Order: sequence, then structure tokens, then C-alpha cells
Amino acid sequence: MGEIKIKNFSEIPYEQLEELNLQAKSKMANGDSDSSLQEHYLRYLTDEKRLKAVTVCFSDLEGRFHMLDYDKKFLIQSYDNLTFDGSSIRGFSVQSESDLRLAIDWGTLRWLPSDVFGPGKVMVYALIQDRDRKFYDADMRGQLKLFNEKIRSEQGLTTNFAVEVEGFLFKGLNAEQTYQDDASFQFVSEGGYFNTLPTAPLRQFIDRFAEAQRALGFENEKDHPEVAPSQFELNYKYTDALIAADQVQTYKLLARLVASNMGYTASFLPKPKVGINGSGMHTNISLSKNGKNIFWDPKGPDLISPPGWNAIDRLLAHADGLCLILNPSVNSYRRLDPHFEAPNQIRTSAVDRSAMIRIPIGNEKSARIEIRSVAPDANPYLTFYTVLQTLVAGPMDTKAIEHNRKRQDRVLPDNIQDAIKNFEDSAWLKEIMGERIHGKYAEIKHMISDRSPKALGAKIKTGEVLFHHEVTNQQLWSQF
Repeated sequence: MGEIKIKNFSEIPYEQLEELNLQAKSKMANGDSDSSLQEHYLRYLTDEKRLKAVTVCFSDLEGRFHMLDYDKKFLIQSYDNLTFDGSSIRGFSVQSESDLRLAIDWGTLRWLPSDVFGPGKVMVYALIQDRDRKFYDADMRGQLKLFNEKIRSEQGLTTNFAVEVEGFLFKGLNAEQTYQDDASFQFVSEGGYFNTLPTAPLRQFIDRFAEAQRALGFENEKDHPEVAPSQFELNYKYTDALIAADQVQTYKLLARLVASNMGYTASFLPKPKVGINGSGMHTNISLSKNGKNIFWDPKGPDLISPPGWNAIDRLLAHADGLCLILNPSVNSYRRLDPHFEAPNQIRTSAVDRSAMIRIPIGNEKSARIEIRSVAPDANPYLTFYTVLQTLVAGPMDTKAIEHNRKRQDRVLPDNIQDAIKNFEDSAWLKEIMGERIHGKYAEIKHMISDRSPKALGAKIKTGEVLFHHEVTNQQLWSQF
């Protein structure tokens, strides 16, 4: 007798996965209505018998990633009444008003590589609602979605974001959770920029990561080891701001899963080792109207149009307040070190990589601004939301514009304590985040800064790793 197959869960080839996920991505990017997407995917889930579960994802105020697996049959029946305890999520509800809802954002449904996630699953992102089904103010994904749709409907603007996320690959599982001062992270490869051998562990990791990323519809462009040992970066095509933020979260999840399956740890600490380059999340932005890039001007300074320069000026004017959002951890201020191509000068430049904002070489299609001072552990939803709000409508002193663009004496903070003060002093960020969420974010960052010395020194401290918001160590959560 032949072997009896007792499980028949969906396992889709990578080529077919890419096709399915690109179709799904285009539906969302083209603005298909939520109701039509819901109807389409509910019908699909009902008809597809080989699916067992739907992974529902959301992020908290700091950008920490959360996932729940719902049985498919249960989800089909109960999708409009999914609740969870918000008081257990740092930065969300207090205990007395803890019930929150998860509303499926159906346009985000993606089919998953079974060799990475297991068979028979799809993934979807959620929007968080309060008891009255209003968008929850601490859910920055919801706030980004609302603002993204507002500037599209009111001003005809569409957003184009391309994000370059760097990370490190370390030996062993859970290398962050077990970090100790006297035993720093161990590289899997000592090779550097472009020259790591194809058979080296880092290159094998990048290859597997790129395959899964391609299958999820990222539209890969290039991947390579970065400047520092064991450092990686996988680039992919620009897209709408909300999709781009989702892809940052999926990118980091994929990296961690692929690394774990190989017995390694993928880390997005901005500066896990002193003496080498840190990791960034360079964020490239342009806006389009009627299909045309409004940041492009063949006769403008550095080929950037007046609206593009206006966006730059607004960002420079509010750089001090934004810094805590773009660099949200104690460790991220080690990266703002001028000895390692640090983008810590609050100015713009077409050539100097020490400037906070760079203007890459571009054309009518690719003209953009690049914010280089974003750390890879930043909450992408909060980052993109506050940056978009600022470059579209941030108040500024028109007399200081030219001075701000070129000056080299104004730099970003070199520690989180100063960044928190700048953030708390920003009336603009308080206005666009809301006073409650602005205060809550500062409060959470105080909890982290209070556990770390202001002077960073030349040694990575255990606390800045173990109490990092993305290093999920359940035993330490109660100490926040």
C-alpha cells in the first residue's frame, strides 16, 4: 500500500505565489473599494478548502509586530466582530477600557510561502477600532490610511515610497534575547560590500530571503551584503505609502523567519556593534498628481521642483521633533555617529551622505527625496504618517528656508533623552498625533531611556538590547 496523505493543506509554488500576490497588491494600489475586496476574498476563503487559517497582523504604537491565527471557518463567520484585549498591548488601552476590535483590511491579503510559514495559511493586516468602530487613535496604520486617502481625494495626490531596510545576521537563535555585555553578537560572515562569496552563510540567507520576498509580490530590484560584516539589504520597487509600510513589517518578519529556519538571528538593531557601520531605513519619497511626479523639474535646483523643495524645507524645519519617531530606541543614537557616514546634519545635499535629506540622481519618473536618518527599528506607520503630514502641511519660518538647507552647524541629537525633550516640545507633532497619543509615546520612550545611561560610551549595554521595543522577551515586559 502507498503512503496515505492525511493532510492536504495548500502549498503553492513560488512562481504562482508571486502572480497571486501581485494581483492582490494591484487591487489595493488601484483603490478598489473595501466592500468589493471583502466580498471577493470572503468568497475565495469559502471556496478554497485547502486553507486552514488566516494570520491577522497589527502593530502597536512603537511598531512592535503582533500576529493572531484565526481558524478559517471561524473567521468567515466572525470577521466583523474580532476583538482583543488592548490593555495587554503597550501604548494601547488602559485596563478599564480594554476591548478593541480588529477590522480586516481585505486588500492586504497575501498568500504565504509554505516552506517559511507552514502550509495552508494566508496573511492579512488589520485596522484597529474602538468599541464604536471608529479608527483607534493609537493605531498608526489606521491614521496613515486615513491621511493617505484624504490627500488622494482632496488634492489628487498619490504617494510613492521606496524603503531600503538594512539589518544584520548573527550566529545562533535568539541572539538578542540572550545578549550579554561580555559576549557580543557573533557574525556569520566577515565578508563586506558586494564581495561575500555566493556559498557563504550570509549570501545563502539573502538568496532564500529574496525568493520569499519575490513570492510575496515585493517586486525585487537588487539584494546584496552591505558595508559592515554580516549586514544585508534587499531593495524592492516603490509603492503607495500604506503598502510600503506593510511591506516593511513583512520584510522584517520574513528576515527573522528565514534566519530562524537556518539557525541564525536577523537583527534590526540600528547599531548592534561599535566600530562598524550601523543599519538604516533610508526612505525615498515622491508625490504624483494625474500620473506625473510633482517633485521633478528639469530646470529646478538639483532637478527638484518647487513643491519638492517645499517638502524638504518643511521636513528640515521639524527635524528635531521628528527625530524620536525616526530614531525610537536608545541604540539608534549610536548610529548617528559622524564617523560612519551618519546622516545627522539637519540639511539637504545631492552628494553629501552626512545630510539628513539627500537628493539622489533622478529623472522625470524617479526624482525623489531620500530621508537618510530613519532607523530600521522605527514604526513605519508612525514614521510615514508624520513625515507625510509634515511635508504636505508642516508650518515653517519662510525666512529661515535658505539657511536651513545649507547650514552644517545644526545636528540631530546624539542621545534619546534629548530627542524625547525635542519631541515633547513639538507643538506640530502634538497636533497631528493628538495630545493623548503624543504624550503616551513620550511616556513609553521615557521608560526605555530611564533604564539606560545618557552617555552611550563605546560598549553596547545589555539594557539597550534587552529592553529594546522589538526584542520580545516576555519575562522583561513587566519591567516597563
